[in-house]
Amino acid sequence: MDNSFWENRRVLVTGGAGFLGSHLVPKLKKLGAKVFIPLSKDYDLRDKKNCRKVVSGMELVIHLAAKVGGIGFNREHPGEMFYDNIVMGAHLMEEARLAGVAKFIALGTVCAYPKFTPVPFKEKDLWEGFPEETNAPYGLAKKMLLVQSQAYREQYDFNSIYLIPVNMYGPGDNFDPASSHVIPALIKKAVEAKLKGNSQMIVWGSGRATREFLYVDDCVQAIILSAQKYNKSDPINIGSHFEISIKSLVEMICDIVCFKGKIVWDKEKPDGQPRRKLDTSKAYKEFGFKAKTPFKEGLKKTIEWYIVSRHLD
Repeated sequence: MDNSFWENRRVLVTGGAGFLGSHLVPKLKKLGAKVFIPLSKDYDLRDKKNCRKVVSGMELVIHLAAKVGGIGFNREHPGEMFYDNIVMGAHLMEEARLAGVAKFIALGTVCAYPKFTPVPFKEKDLWEGFPEETNAPYGLAKKMLLVQSQAYREQYDFNSIYLIPVNMYGPGDNFDPASSHVIPALIKKAVEAKLKGNSQMIVWGSGRATREFLYVDDCVQAIILSAQKYNKSDPINIGSHFEISIKSLVEMICDIVCFKGKIVWDKEKPDGQPRRKLDTSKAYKEFGFKAKTPFKEGLKKTIEWYIVSRHLD
């Protein structure tokens, strides 16, 4: 970790009050950065004028802000998922360029990959097909940040980079069932089933789909290292290099929370993308990133945080 890189550096973190941001910002401040977080209630980043205001005087922009959600939310709000994400990114990067920002870090999404991608996903496969349908509007909107990043480096020599993290999890995650991702949704469901003494728990899909998950603090480490060391337009996968089936994930969560009831699979609900696992070798080669948190350990920390924060203990 290079403290000298961060000392008094003026850093804008959009989405800084969100899940990932709430873990990243304290770390940046500890390293000596001067961090500005534009709250959405004060700065709607879909408005170009607000983007111009927040990038003024900044040396580094870390763009985490996004409209996000699980499969259900993506299916119900495809227009918003596309428009809000593409407009925020396009305006923010353009205004950062015009303001003379030295470096721009854009967070993409694993949803940008084609639905049927050889596993593990390699960055070179990003354009080999259409994303999984339920999250395609979101995935494509976020992928346009990569196109913009590469175009701006070519024409303006603007230093922007594009990171592709897998689904994150950890303390402070979004547990709202209307918009949460798979791990917090399953934790909430299992804890409630246990507390209510339910005899069964219904879970979406078949359980056959697989996912790779990244503990939030590991993603923070990747962002910090990439800010210090990576200055190319090629996209970079950020993951844990660990793949688990949804069935095994559900069983592990139920085991940790001591839910002994039956797991019922609602196979009429979608599985989403069949498999997700990233090739993370490029991140290690380019800036020495390798995830360190064992999955079960991170899962236990997340569950403990949820139980304590909701006063369920």
